[in-house]
Amino acid sequence: MEKTFKYQRVLLKISGEVLMGNQEFGLDPSTVNRIAEDVREVFQSGTQICLVVGGGNIFRGVSGASAGMDRTNADFMGMLATVINSLALQNALENLSVDTRIQSAIPMASVCEPYIRRRAIRHMERNRVVIFAAGTGNPYFTTDTAAALRASEMSCDCLLKGTKVDGVYSADPTTHPDAKRYDKLSHFDILRNDLQVMDAAAITLCRENNIPIIVFSIHNQGEVKRVISGDGRFTLVEGG
Repeated sequence: MEKTFKYQRVLLKISGEVLMGNQEFGLDPSTVNRIAEDVREVFQSGTQICLVVGGGNIFRGVSGASAGMDRTNADFMGMLATVINSLALQNALENLSVDTRIQSAIPMASVCEPYIRRRAIRHMERNRVVIFAAGTGNPYFTTDTAAALRASEMSCDCLLKGTKVDGVYSADPTTHPDAKRYDKLSHFDILRNDLQVMDAAAITLCRENNIPIIVFSIHNQGEVKRVISGDGRFTLVEGG
């Protein structure tokens, strides 16, 4: 018997670095295709899904600013990088016969739709996957904050944070093997302990709108569907 999902509309946040696969830069087609297959699996289960993707595999605004570039220009370059990643994911999804729309916070009519909240909701109601590109459209805000904002605007049941690790740890487990892993935390726990999951603005926005955050490893194929159904390995952030 097919398991009933607790969450009927979700937003999946993917970092740009995830799309690199084992490369040092750019897009790894096999990784993009694998993630698209995971999204299709959720989509075909009847859950409405939208995505926000980062751009760190191509350009990071903060890194550009630290190298002497104007922060506003650097952030806009990072937003354009997310559009490139969104186009790659759209192509992979449509190759799997998943109807997909990109909405960009920076209008670029020749490439994708502008962000319009009601139209995005209608797309999902009509069984389309929606990818939100270009962050919030404003400098000084991360794509994590954009994910929290779009999840709030779309009235999503939860925000899925796909990362390189299988949950939230007290420290980076790749450099601190003894780091403690948490199964469940509150939004306030994240803020109080300065756990590096998402930036404070994103956590606060989810807290204010009662949106749970599920942190899991996007590298495990099929994990998106598993965590939505309450299986798999993840950290649940909710309440408080």
